[in-house]
Amino acid sequence: MDLTSYLPAVHQHGLITWRQALAAGLDPDAIRRLVVTGEWERVRRGVYVQRSTWEELDDFRGRPLTRIHAARLVLEVGHHLSHDSAALVHRIGTPDPRTALVHVTRDHVRGSRIDAGIKHHGAVTTASQRTQADGLPVLSLARTAVDMAREHGPAHGLAACDAALRNGVSRAELVKVATAMHHWRGIRGARVAIERADPLAESYLESLGRWLVWQLGLGRPECQFGLRDGDRTVWCDIRVGRHIFEPDGLLKYGIDGKPAREDLWREKTRQDFITGFKLGVSRITDHDTRNPEAALRRFAREYATTVARYGTDISDLAPYVVRRRNAG
Repeated sequence: MDLTSYLPAVHQHGLITWRQALAAGLDPDAIRRLVVTGEWERVRRGVYVQRSTWEELDDFRGRPLTRIHAARLVLEVGHHLSHDSAALVHRIGTPDPRTALVHVTRDHVRGSRIDAGIKHHGAVTTASQRTQADGLPVLSLARTAVDMAREHGPAHGLAACDAALRNGVSRAELVKVATAMHHWRGIRGARVAIERADPLAESYLESLGRWLVWQLGLGRPECQFGLRDGDRTVWCDIRVGRHIFEPDGLLKYGIDGKPAREDLWREKTRQDFITGFKLGVSRITDHDTRNPEAALRRFAREYATTVARYGTDISDLAPYVVRRRNAG
């Protein structure tokens, strides 16, 4: 059965339920054969999509969103998407959308439970926190950022709060949401994330990297430190003293149709420009965020080397420094 022209599937993001398939004239054995032969992909128990459609979806957004839509087809209770699911809808990043549960928050329910890949959160929400995004019922961006901090800890919470500020949420809004949760699990780490959040952080990896830099105990890291010399301006992701920390994801190399060697050469000349101002540089990778103890030891060594060579004062760079307005 081709689902691409089947009316319910067309209006359900390409999905069909077991009951709808039976109503369309298929018997249980026929449905099982479609799955076994690979014509259909089972997204979750009782919900299917055309295999060709599934294969066109990417792992980090398309498939996770399809799992959310599939879960909503079988949910028979009122809910709003929350936590990782709301973060995905709001496009603010999640720890790993490929493995994330579908999260829903429900009023008048106590506690949390996981049932068939759906995490049900029983929590109070206010009318201002319940909204719509992309046609889906979701909790607001401010509520989602605080929930992410409570659910996943302050490092991922910092990334969520950075993104919320970057998308127009005020720090006061985040504080207001957190204040109402003063006795909730994980709220202490959420408060730290809110206080340290910066709208100038440009990516999830940059936020996680900045959390690591905070752990060095060197004071508040500066985001997007700009240097201009003549016609060239370079923005450094994170600065402490005379040391620059640069989050470095593989996706930046060999994208947009450009050969990887061109990106590598561009990055080399960029680093040469930065170090030409007598600044040290540390690279932060996704591996570092997953192995923080080893990363922090390396960062401490590299920072100490920079201090030994150049000190920490940057007053001599004043003629070259440019700054972006911090809207947080």
